Amino acid sequence: MSCELVDYNNPYCNYRSPLSTRYASKEMQYNFSDQKKFSTWRRLWINLAKAEKELGLEISDGQIAEMENNVNNINFEDAAAEEKLTRHDVMAHVHVFAKQCPVAAPVIHLGATSCFVGDNTDLIVIRDGLELLLPRVARVIQNLARFAEHYKSLPTLGFTHLQPAQLTTVGKRATLWLFDFLLDERALRRAKDDLRFRGAKGTTGTQASFLQLFDGDGTKVRKLDKRVAELSGFDKTYPVTGQTYTRKVDLEIVGVLSSLGATVHKMCSDLRLLANMKEIEEPFEKTQIGSSAMPYKRNPMRSERCCAIARHLMALYSNAANTHSVQWLERTLDDSANKRLTLSEAFLSADAVLMVLENITQGLVVYPKVIERRIGQELPFMSAENIIMAMVKKGGDRQICHEKIRVLSQQAGAQVKEHGKENDLLDRVRADSYFEPILGDLDAILDPSTYIGRAAEQVSDFLEEEVSPVLKLYSTVLKGSKQVTLNI
Repeated sequence: MSCELVDYNNPYCNYRSPLSTRYASKEMQYNFSDQKKFSTWRRLWINLAKAEKELGLEISDGQIAEMENNVNNINFEDAAAEEKLTRHDVMAHVHVFAKQCPVAAPVIHLGATSCFVGDNTDLIVIRDGLELLLPRVARVIQNLARFAEHYKSLPTLGFTHLQPAQLTTVGKRATLWLFDFLLDERALRRAKDDLRFRGAKGTTGTQASFLQLFDGDGTKVRKLDKRVAELSGFDKTYPVTGQTYTRKVDLEIVGVLSSLGATVHKMCSDLRLLANMKEIEEPFEKTQIGSSAMPYKRNPMRSERCCAIARHLMALYSNAANTHSVQWLERTLDDSANKRLTLSEAFLSADAVLMVLENITQGLVVYPKVIERRIGQELPFMSAENIIMAMVKKGGDRQICHEKIRVLSQQAGAQVKEHGKENDLLDRVRADSYFEPILGDLDAILDPSTYIGRAAEQVSDFLEEEVSPVLKLYSTVLKGSKQVTLNI
């Protein structure tokens, strides 16, 4: 198409991230919006002025009030025009804010460097992003806990190496997913609790400009750093910085989110396998279409979406690691453009997969008859040891019994693998007079509930001892949990 025919002012002719148009929540999108970013810059300038005033600088209440009255009144067009002239985003907004606040203009950004607003805003956004994610993780945990409790005693075929193994239960398998999410919740909560503020550190982290403002009074400079943090909602500041807080912080945050992505990918991969087996399905609406060509299909599209976005989330970790590793000396600027992409996409991706997973875990569908049929296909082989033990108790010779079972098992296996028939091992056992002493006990020997060990008790213990204490941390937000629906 000729460029002359394209209306570049039409939003549908511009690239728009699917994280904002399809996947992430409005709340998380706002957290990374220009409105949030630049209004936070202005709040930081206000907090700096308030702290400087408290510590003796000549800043009036009127100057502070003027700034407060214009916190959200951002003229984005003027800021863009200024940045085009200055090639400096922070100074562009300083100029625009100063025009709106002529009385306060002399004290806006007083003593600060660009990273005072840039880095401190990022830390606020990270904190707020974690506060949005943690309740979502808790809701997934709550949904899975209910699911595990409901199906804790339902036997199902376990797999190792993706090959049939001993039985477990549907609920016990769910606890494996659950425990990973408990680890993620702990990691996210710790990351939030460990987060500090950059504070007022100056151009290379020495606080030289603020020391000059306060006539060499280092005590006041330390108080300024602490007070700005307090006004911004933080208890502590990072003890040492260069011009920026260490990008190791970003690496840790993205690492926690990437780890969450791995948890989501693992669980949703399992759900996709179970959907293929027709044992468990994610929710499927009455009007939902699984395939444009195959009307009968019920594709696990939600789980597939989670896996797709989670893979992107996991890949972002290497980006954050590489960025931290090349921050030369007190700082370089090759982190800036990268951070705008990596941090935002990490949080938006985590938010997106958790929203989908909330929906999935609210409506998982289990098909006990399919599960029972699959157990029936494999349990005869698994029952071999129990049959041997039963025969020994009736006076049989273990070695003779073992050999008979081995031969019959090989014959039954050939029926399954070579001829595509059902497993007829039990029919062969019943037809062999050697096993007559235990024929009356076969039904009890083949009861699936006797092959699940302590699975049900493990689920109950786990939910009570590990899951409940975590959910209590979120009792208020979980109390109002509603059914999550997906627009797309």
